[in-house]
Amino acid sequence: MIRSVPAIMRAPHAFLTDVSARYGGTAAIPMPRTPVLVLNDPAGVRRVLVENARAYGKATVQYSALATVTGPGLLAGDGARWRTHRRTVQPAFHHAGLADVAGHAVHAGQRLVQEADATRGPLQVLDAMSRAGLEVVGHTLAAADLHEDAPQLVDAVGRALELVVRRAANPVPNSWPTPSRRRLAREVAVIDDVCERIVTDRRSRPVQAPRDLVGLMLAAGMDDRQIRDELVTFVVAGHETVASSLTWTLDLLSRNPSVLAKVHDEVAGVEPSWDTVQDLPYLRAVVDESLRLYPPAWVITRKALAEDEVAGVRVPAGTLVIVCTWALHRDPSLWKAPGEFRPERFLASNGKDAPRRDHYVPFGAGPRLCIGRDLALVEEVLVLATLLRTHTVRPAGPPPRVDALVTLRPRGGLPLHVERLPGSRP
Repeated sequence: MIRSVPAIMRAPHAFLTDVSARYGGTAAIPMPRTPVLVLNDPAGVRRVLVENARAYGKATVQYSALATVTGPGLLAGDGARWRTHRRTVQPAFHHAGLADVAGHAVHAGQRLVQEADATRGPLQVLDAMSRAGLEVVGHTLAAADLHEDAPQLVDAVGRALELVVRRAANPVPNSWPTPSRRRLAREVAVIDDVCERIVTDRRSRPVQAPRDLVGLMLAAGMDDRQIRDELVTFVVAGHETVASSLTWTLDLLSRNPSVLAKVHDEVAGVEPSWDTVQDLPYLRAVVDESLRLYPPAWVITRKALAEDEVAGVRVPAGTLVIVCTWALHRDPSLWKAPGEFRPERFLASNGKDAPRRDHYVPFGAGPRLCIGRDLALVEEVLVLATLLRTHTVRPAGPPPRVDALVTLRPRGGLPLHVERLPGSRP
């Protein structure tokens, strides 16, 4: 393990993949005090995340680090508080509200088109997708246009999460007043200021039957700190993850011209909207395949609250269980040509060769399944459809290296040429 530290620091997703390749779907990592189990056996993953989920909590280093930014919101929280808050905000993600989400996703895609047209040279796709994602999230969170707050909030959340990841890998105690700790405090203060403005604005616009996140929490009588924590949680979970996924999807399309051509053929005759999202099965398969190769939530951790048996292995109470979604989704024993971008594997016509549910967990599984899964999928398909009806993408450089931070990010950002299709008019 001492020899492995540089590899873990450099590329933790690659290290965990190598552990699974060498030692199989269940591998113990020798660590002092806390037993660690790297788990990529599908039946074992199902045991921890679905069948015996209540026996595994979120008191792990990963979620404790996240909580320094999000507080004990739905992403990092646990227990009775988590169950109460999830019931409170569930209506914001009900299928009845997806038509509104679809409209905002199309509008965000149209702004993206305008940005691409106004950009000379390559477009910084990660930044552009962050702005697009935050627009949709803003309406879902607070029935508000966050376009003006987007740059400040996106930058502060991004810098705070990067600092959190670095601190989690640093042996210096968190209580020490280091420069990074002071920088993190400043970024969190910026996030708090923006969230306070959002909540104050939403409180001034009372609605009898709210469907947005902040409105629901205000109606339920949650205090300002609880609302702030859930608001920041969904900025991270609903904007950071979608921006990451959209970015990798465009990169994959830019490097696979035959797939991109099929997408162009499909979207050419479809006006993107809630009513037509079902008319884009190939584009949906593209998104699913991108989520397989680059799952934003690339690692899931749990702490065993009691002794259990997982995939034939005794798991003592207190064990840290690590599920590396990246490794599971690229396991050659579970997937044909796992490193290749093949959207066809997710089409209904694939029949018996379709991926098994327990081999594919980009949104988690069980009771902690991502509450915004359906929202994210509708948003991604419609943003991409709106952009790719009139524009194409091509690489502006070699494939980017992966930074496995809170989400998977292209190291140094992702510049792509985003250009109008021949015959397409502004």
